[in-house]
Amino acid sequence: MNRAVLVTHKIVTCLVLIACMAGLATADDSFSRLKLSRAGVGTPLPSFELSTIDGKTIEFSQLHGKVVVLNFWATWCGPCRLEMPVIEKLHQQLHGKGLRVFGVNDEEIETIREYVAEHEYSFPTLVDTDQEAMNLYRIRGIPTMVVIDREGKIAQYRMGLSREGDLRLWLRKAGIE
Repeated sequence: MNRAVLVTHKIVTCLVLIACMAGLATADDSFSRLKLSRAGVGTPLPSFELSTIDGKTIEFSQLHGKVVVLNFWATWCGPCRLEMPVIEKLHQQLHGKGLRVFGVNDEEIETIREYVAEHEYSFPTLVDTDQEAMNLYRIRGIPTMVVIDREGKIAQYRMGLSREGDLRLWLRKAGIE
């Protein structure tokens, strides 16, 4: 009897392992069906279109030749709150030199509008409630900063708080002097 229970236990364990392995194999198919970008340095900017909190549509295919900063953030994110004033400062100083800064947020539009108005941020904030851009760039956490160079390739991809000195260095490397 003990031997029969032991054999049954081994068979059940093997079946569970086979089921888990099958689940892992199909997980990879899900990612390929979503056509997710690798979003690494040197990767071309995936083309997408989002609306700002003011309702203006931004098509990223039209930004070729500009240095673009995408800052993925949220109103509740502590590091994002520290980073946003620095991003605003760079936007104010470098917009005339070809820099385009966009905040990207997946929260409710009214929450985003209130926060942006309260803090008087002037760079456009894109609404990504369907997480289209977040999926394209494989955003795993916030804040995440993506710098795109003038050729439309990702020059920098950084998850976590970015300091002003780092941002200025990345922008210089991407073509903003």
